[in-house]
Amino acid sequence: MAYQPLENYGFIGDLHTVALAGVDGSIDYMCFPHFDSSTVFGALLDDDLGGRFKIAPAVDGSRYKQMYLPDTNVLLTRFLSVDGVVEITDFMPVGEMRHTHILIRRVHAVRGPVDLHLECAPRFDYARVGHRAEAKGDEVRFIPDDDSIPTLRLLCAIPVDVVDGDAVVDFTLQSGESVDFVLETVESEERSPAEASDYAEKALQHSMQFWRGWNATMSYRGRWQDMISRSALTLKLLASQKYGSIAAAGTFGIPEEIGGERNWDYRFTWVRDASFTAASLIRLGFTEEARSFIRWIEQRFDESATPGELQIMYGIDGRHDLTEETLDHLSGYRDSAPVRIGNGAYDQTQLDIYGELLYAVNLYDELVEPISYALWKDLSVATDWVCDHWRDTDEGIWEVRGGQREFLYSRLTDWVALDRAIRIAQRRSFPAPLTRWLQVRDDIHNEIYTGFWSEHKQAFVQSKGSDTLDASTLMMPLVDFIAPRDPRWLSTLDAVERELVDDALVYRYRPDTAASDGLEGAEGTFGICSFWFVECLARSGQVDKARLFFEKLHGYANHLGLYAEELDPSGRFLGNYPQAFTHLALVNSALYLNEALERQQR
Repeated sequence: MAYQPLENYGFIGDLHTVALAGVDGSIDYMCFPHFDSSTVFGALLDDDLGGRFKIAPAVDGSRYKQMYLPDTNVLLTRFLSVDGVVEITDFMPVGEMRHTHILIRRVHAVRGPVDLHLECAPRFDYARVGHRAEAKGDEVRFIPDDDSIPTLRLLCAIPVDVVDGDAVVDFTLQSGESVDFVLETVESEERSPAEASDYAEKALQHSMQFWRGWNATMSYRGRWQDMISRSALTLKLLASQKYGSIAAAGTFGIPEEIGGERNWDYRFTWVRDASFTAASLIRLGFTEEARSFIRWIEQRFDESATPGELQIMYGIDGRHDLTEETLDHLSGYRDSAPVRIGNGAYDQTQLDIYGELLYAVNLYDELVEPISYALWKDLSVATDWVCDHWRDTDEGIWEVRGGQREFLYSRLTDWVALDRAIRIAQRRSFPAPLTRWLQVRDDIHNEIYTGFWSEHKQAFVQSKGSDTLDASTLMMPLVDFIAPRDPRWLSTLDAVERELVDDALVYRYRPDTAASDGLEGAEGTFGICSFWFVECLARSGQVDKARLFFEKLHGYANHLGLYAEELDPSGRFLGNYPQAFTHLALVNSALYLNEALERQQR
């Protein structure tokens, strides 16, 4: 079977893990039972070895459509032919119906008869552990050879065959007929609620009520509401209900260049990404995710060996060790090896994380509820750490592996850390060494203007002593460091457009001239950078141009309104998917652009 384009997949989950379901009816990616568990379906990363769960018409030739049920994360895939129409409803139960980790696939014939083929072929532990399959009554159990890996059970309303460890069956549905397939972990030998004949229907109704109820709390009522709502629902799927952490993306190992080696694992919680995600959700009126994330951050502070210090990233459950390894037995998406799990950047120095965290916490303290004194003490120590270390070199926001530098973005976010800490302290009258913090904040400000301005480029540059442009400079006006119509900023914006913008798409930098990331090959344009650019245009007064670019970017979304990390020159998705960075930046740019358009009309 050929690899599907990445944009051909829909995204479902239960706030504990996620799965990708293709327009061809195949679930080709699912880590089970948690975001960063090993895969049970991984055909996306190796079409032959990875495993899949496919339900589709037995004869090729149907046209397909895919959509979400309105205001939910319940996915509907439709196959249309002159002879029949069949729908597959894919979802994972959430809310009170979720007693364990479950995937439900409901197949319904709108018009029939329709001949269908089912193949449920799990592969455990990234296809490193074998299994046996046992059929009994209305279920098939997939029992891994490793006892530490949970058994999976497929509950079937029709008899299925076991062939070489897989469940397979050809079946026919008449007009109006439906059949449910329920895949769950076996946690005990007690009767599972999923065995009840009405379980799938109740789970579907409860899940739709959950998603629609959550979505209804969104406070935004401006332009592009459907697009913003879909981004919010996507960000929600990346938030762990159990821990409060937020994953950077749903997948691992998807290449930033087909055939390239930039294939990272993004199923973890970066302080940077999660802080920006929490801030965007706050702006939309969703507060519980930010509250849970702040509790999770407090736990990381509590267990830190050095008071006030954090790693740049952690496992979803808060674990510290994310040692990177390669899965050499997997060929990778479209033969893009190596496939990596874990992330070697976890022990890097990235000076920006306290700025992004304090940016979100300040918003939370201002718009949601006052933060605790205990958290303030941790943040105060972290701010002092920034005062001591802001002149250090680091690997920067893009986690380069070619050596540390003095990066503008790190200086900028250190300024943000001081600025937002000062705001919180003054708003809440918290004890703080304000004289020192104010002086360091001013020192960083002066350093950026003197050390990172290129007279030759007439622009702020990526790192001290370079002439390289970096799209992360687009954050300068977005965090209120520089006025969006300051002459130096406008010339920087012009330079970014000349060197990094292609149509409405923005490269984060040019790898041949920027700080080395230690890898070969190229990469695509970055979604977050493209939406940053839109917001910068709007803030600079170029509102009509910003709107045109925003609409162009909307045209690069897939049929469901989802985005990956990057796009290639033809608009194909690259990198891990869906990507929180892209969706949160879409939200922020849309909110500001809507405000700007409203001001124009007054």
